[in-house]
Amino acid sequence: MTITTTHAAIAASLALALATGTAHAADSAAKKTEKCYGVALAGKNDCAAGAGTSCAGTSKVDYQGNSWKLVPAGSCTTIKTPKGPGSLTPKKA
Repeated sequence: MTITTTHAAIAASLALALATGTAHAADSAAKKTEKCYGVALAGKNDCAAGAGTSCAGTSKVDYQGNSWKLVPAGSCTTIKTPKGPGSLTPKKA
C-alpha cells in the first residue's frame, strides 16, 4: 500500500466516523426538546403557528395557542403563562 492510498483510507474512515457522530448528535438533540404550544411571545414562536402565520416569528399575540416554541423535553406542561400552562398539543387560538 502506498502512502497516498494509506492517507486516502484514513481520510475516508475519519469522514465516515464524523458523519455518523453528527447523525447521532442530531437524533439526541431532537429527543431533548419538544414542541410546546401557547408559551411563545408575539413574534417569538419557532414555527407553524396555524392560520394567519407561516413560520418562525409570525405569531400575532403573546401565548397564541396554536404557535409553538421548542423547550427542554418534559418541561412544557410546567411552564405557566397568564393563559394557563403550556400544552403538547395546539390550543384554541
